[in-house]
Amino acid sequence: MTTRDEADGRAAEFDQSLAGVPDAFQRLWTPHRMVYIGGENKPSDASESQCPFCRAPGREDADGLIVHRGSLNFVVLNLYPYNPGHLLVCPYRHISFYTELTAEEREEFGALTQTAMRVIHEVSHPAGFNIGMNQGVIAGAGIAAHLHQHVVPRWNGDANFLPVIGRTKALPQLLSDTRDLMAAEWARQTGEDA
Repeated sequence: MTTRDEADGRAAEFDQSLAGVPDAFQRLWTPHRMVYIGGENKPSDASESQCPFCRAPGREDADGLIVHRGSLNFVVLNLYPYNPGHLLVCPYRHISFYTELTAEEREEFGALTQTAMRVIHEVSHPAGFNIGMNQGVIAGAGIAAHLHQHVVPRWNGDANFLPVIGRTKALPQLLSDTRDLMAAEWARQTGEDA
């Protein structure tokens, strides 16, 4: 059993060796999130050459985190997911607003969103989904120049104290593993090659 003097001694050591004041909190350090918070991967301008959604289709699927390529739209993992399996449905064309989709793009966009939900449900068994688009910087779009729809799986209790108080999200699966699972299930459901 630790005596009060021993605990005080360790607290004094803590003060000497680390920044901050000792308290009752354990800390989950996620410095990789600072890249997103600091905007390190944000495009420097709104051009197609700077757009990550325009560049992704030019890469191999695994490198670009692409789960599925349609004729007019594609499905990609969010590089900074809210939850594991967070997918984005994007048109290939560099457009900003839903109103700019052609009828054909809009039809495939909707069909890919439905398939994304079915795939995530089969792979991850979420209790629900958030689906939506932030259009324009003022509306919260991180990359406003290229339309993208979020398909976010949700589970009971997934919004616990970490994101609310600690501004940290614990993700239990690597993006590459998530992409592989989603791409394989997408191919199984649609009868396509993975």
